[in-house]
Amino acid sequence: MSPEYNSLIFQFRGLKVMVDYDLALLYGVSTKRLKEQVKRNIKRFPEDFMFELSIAEKSELVANCDRLSTLKHSSTNPLAFTEQGVAMLSSVVHSEKAIQINIEIMRAFAKYRGLLKETSGLKDEISKLDSKIDHVFKYLLDKIDDLHQKTNLPREKVGFKFPKKQ
Repeated sequence: MSPEYNSLIFQFRGLKVMVDYDLALLYGVSTKRLKEQVKRNIKRFPEDFMFELSIAEKSELVANCDRLSTLKHSSTNPLAFTEQGVAMLSSVVHSEKAIQINIEIMRAFAKYRGLLKETSGLKDEISKLDSKIDHVFKYLLDKIDDLHQKTNLPREKVGFKFPKKQ
């Protein structure tokens, strides 16, 4: 899998998506052609497969990604495709290149999910270690307190002692 596909995945509305502009470039078709195919087959693209970015989301996208600066002055908002939407595009955009690119994109999404799982696993491990460290620190502090308490006991006087008179 090529690492450049990971940089084409964005997060909007809590979903990992790719935008129509990038997909059109990858498939070797114009964005206009890709959108035409989607509109002709709109029943294949429910909102959990594809959605149109809002003006604010479009601004955020352009601000965070220099290569998409041409979208800044576009009169239409980009379409965002989830992993399932990208898979559905392969049945709409017919070309050998589209099929090969789609396979690579699916691999990129799978790797992305794997990285998220690894990150969550690391977070759990760190949390467990943190708990163990807290336990050890509490134990050490208790021992230090015990030592401190022992040092505060009254001590016997040091020095020469006269024998008691009878």
